Amino acid sequence: MKSKVNIPSIALFYIVAVALRYLTNKTEILDIVSNDYLRLILHGIGPAVGAIVVFIAFKIKPVMSLKGNYKKLIYPFVLYWMLPIVLICASAYFKDGSFPVMTVLSILIYGLLEEIGWRGFLQQELKPLPLLQNVLIVATLWFLWHLNFEFSTSNLVFFGILVLGSWGIGKVANTTNSLMAVSAFHSLNNFFGELNTIKTVILITLLAVWIIGLMYRKKQAAKAAERQLQQQNLL
Repeated sequence: MKSKVNIPSIALFYIVAVALRYLTNKTEILDIVSNDYLRLILHGIGPAVGAIVVFIAFKIKPVMSLKGNYKKLIYPFVLYWMLPIVLICASAYFKDGSFPVMTVLSILIYGLLEEIGWRGFLQQELKPLPLLQNVLIVATLWFLWHLNFEFSTSNLVFFGILVLGSWGIGKVANTTNSLMAVSAFHSLNNFFGELNTIKTVILITLLAVWIIGLMYRKKQAAKAAERQLQQQNLL
């Protein structure tokens, strides 16, 4: 467990993340990118680059990985990436004949790039703080990173969503240590910004499957810890 917060590493991370956010969203630098999917992905690259920079500069070993604490990478890949791809693409195909695999994949990769920074670095670096402080700091920096400073009802709602997201996705991070898992939860807002009946069913299905899976993992982890404690007591 970390004993103190590394303020310089957080400052460097955030400077890089915000600078790249400004370049990719407030300037015309991405006009040279002809591929729409790649352009979408690059809008969220700042937190990932910022995290990688501080991992190298401060010799910080990342806590989270794509696989996390799953035995094999295929498990989180199928559960958190393949499942939404299949459900969303299947519903789109039966509804209008489209098959938006690249759109769904781009949103997941975009979420992954953000989560490398927010959960993969920032949440971990703030672990010494009480949970509420951790959540509020992450949510506030995440909100300001979007560079939308208009004081409006929609922005207040958005900030509230980010607070809930920082708490909820943070729990997923603590349970799985998987960047694939947190990126999937992150992407739900982008997948289902406007709900209809079909999208609501898919959203409920995904949340039900994922939450049940997380509860099962926590239960198994608790049993494993209990067995380990019993073995230690027998020694």
